[in-house]
Amino acid sequence: MKSSLYLAFLLTFSFSGYAQKDTVDSYSPNKIYHFSFIPLPAIASNPANGWMFGFAPSATWYMGNPQTTKMSNLVGNLLYTTKKQWIFSSRHNIYLSDNSALLIGDWRYFLTSQPTFGLGSSTPNELSENPNRFGVYWGEQQMDFTLIRFYEAFLKRIGDSNFYLGMGYHLDIHTRIKNFLNESADPDNLFAHDQYNLSRGFDSDRYTLSGITINAVMDNRDVAVSPYEKNFAWFQYKINPTFLGSDRSSSTLLLDYRHYFNLDQKRQRNLIGVWAMGNFLISGDLPYMNLPSIGWDMFGRSGRAYAQGRFRGANMVYGEAEWRFPLQKSKETFGGTVFVNSATFSGGRPLEMMGPKDFSEKLFEKINPGYGVGLRVMINKEKRTTIAADYAFGQKGNSGFYLNINESF
Repeated sequence: MKSSLYLAFLLTFSFSGYAQKDTVDSYSPNKIYHFSFIPLPAIASNPANGWMFGFAPSATWYMGNPQTTKMSNLVGNLLYTTKKQWIFSSRHNIYLSDNSALLIGDWRYFLTSQPTFGLGSSTPNELSENPNRFGVYWGEQQMDFTLIRFYEAFLKRIGDSNFYLGMGYHLDIHTRIKNFLNESADPDNLFAHDQYNLSRGFDSDRYTLSGITINAVMDNRDVAVSPYEKNFAWFQYKINPTFLGSDRSSSTLLLDYRHYFNLDQKRQRNLIGVWAMGNFLISGDLPYMNLPSIGWDMFGRSGRAYAQGRFRGANMVYGEAEWRFPLQKSKETFGGTVFVNSATFSGGRPLEMMGPKDFSEKLFEKINPGYGVGLRVMINKEKRTTIAADYAFGQKGNSGFYLNINESF
């Protein structure tokens, strides 16, 4: 069972450096208004990291008049573990004044560890007793690594529409990669991560992915952190050339679509949300840890019921549906949710030395479902800031408890 326990005490405060007036002229463009910050002290435990201590802060604000500017948001993690690991991250969506532009950022610094299981949707939970005929083990294989990530995209609004177009830069550096099979066996023959990387010309202990992104976003949501209506779509094409620092050239495509169906106009919190996402390797080869993987979306919300990185492959298709509903007749403080999700992965482009059955599993050959229930506590009704606690179940004993700020999608 993969599970984690979070205990938290919540502190909330709000401030703005500018006078809050009702007139449009009182708001200067691209200055911070109605800033709210939630420092969430957190204690957590899981098998990969041991006990974790630190903060999971969240912030919301406006970069102009709230009547004409969408709310910006940021979530972060500052955690230290009993295994002497550090987890720092900051993810943001910032709408400039009058929604004139959108900045999407994902910054991370990890000194951490995580199990990997091999490629495709059919990998077992437990480590196989013997390698296959190509010398590769499947199942849980623990690894340590350092990750430096910097993603930032700038998108310009198209006219008065809710469409944005723009470009960005992304950088992933994985270093100090160590697997625990190295101490007793040759990693070139046994560890799935090393076998994959070495067969495709990557180092087994360090690699870099660097390039540019072409982005298109459509955002019709009323409040991004907890939508009640309409939809969101994100198209992102990544180009990873060697002249920008990538170890090998490649390209990938991300498709992300979310829709919210309101079930009761009088209680807009009663809704069904659906989320569909695809992440595809278009050309070239990616290093192992840069392949599409469950739980490695921008906010780490996909695949409730499975540990981050439990499934990985050259291509991924993910879907989720969630019913969100209030638990009180006339108040919005408490809410509930019931959700189901599923994910499928292809193993990757087969190489002759690997054998077609070891890496060529196709999409939809195997689907891994998850389902669960959750509790919501809205701590700021105006901005819909919500504490979300979920418990989810998957196949073969996989399960997990999740505590987050704001809705999963």
